[in-house]
Amino acid sequence: MPIDILSRIGGTTLLPLRRVVPANGARILLKLESENPTGSMKDRMALAMIEAAERDGRLKPGGSVVEYTGGSTGVSLAQVCAVKGYRLHIVTSDAFACEKLTHMRLLGAELTIIPSESGRMTEKLTKDMIEAARVIAAETGAFWTDQMRNTDQLAAYDRLADEIWEQMGGRIDGFVQSVGTAASLRGTGEALLRRDPKIALMAVEPAESAVLAGGPTGAHKIDGIGAGYVVPLWRADLVDAIEPVSTAEATAMALRLAREEGLFAGTSTGGNVTAALRLAERLGSGATIVTLMCDTGMKYLNSYAARLDG
Repeated sequence: MPIDILSRIGGTTLLPLRRVVPANGARILLKLESENPTGSMKDRMALAMIEAAERDGRLKPGGSVVEYTGGSTGVSLAQVCAVKGYRLHIVTSDAFACEKLTHMRLLGAELTIIPSESGRMTEKLTKDMIEAARVIAAETGAFWTDQMRNTDQLAAYDRLADEIWEQMGGRIDGFVQSVGTAASLRGTGEALLRRDPKIALMAVEPAESAVLAGGPTGAHKIDGIGAGYVVPLWRADLVDAIEPVSTAEATAMALRLAREEGLFAGTSTGGNVTAALRLAERLGSGATIVTLMCDTGMKYLNSYAARLDG
């Protein structure tokens, strides 16, 4: 089988945090999904969705793909489509990091930009992007990956759980992940619980739009999570807790990870680690918790620079 860049997806490092740690001595380990080719965990699901569509004939050689995305899924799809020779049309928004939009274009994607409300993520923006993608797919006949509903991606996170389980030697007390489409929490969580039903699963969502916990929809600036409504792939029965983390808390933790651990990540990772610290305190001193470094902070350089300058 020919080797290409897509063969480098997965097999990422699991690293214990050394300084950003719970006061009670519990352990937190971070799965470095930034090691994937585009610097994001979304490489896993993009490849899984495209390969599933290839297998059953929904996507044929020389075909076209369309998707709505906050950026990382779009970059990952752009890479997969570039390697496999598919045209890609992405519906996105000015609410998301400009680095991601540039990266998608550089990989050959065509972009449709939906204006946001003051650069913030909202329920209306999510649904406007979805509708625009639906229309493009209907008019052009492109294969619509439809990440909010696509269960093909769950297999990618099943493999992620395999990696975590093997790297941990089967010793894990909690798994924490932020919720965008809910596929990563659901897929990884289901697979881990099949191995050990005692593992505690914690979902993370923006405090400004804590809809999974029953709160009102709102606006936030944590890229890639918090659609503003209860997404189709969400399974409330899987999780033990839903932890709200504000944009300010997630950003502060992302900067702390950079300065204290040398780990430069996006704000969703900051949210994950903030929540993991809280879960560690609840589970006690002997607990071991795994969460994800969802992507590299290189995707957000301009927005981080603006915060530092501000």
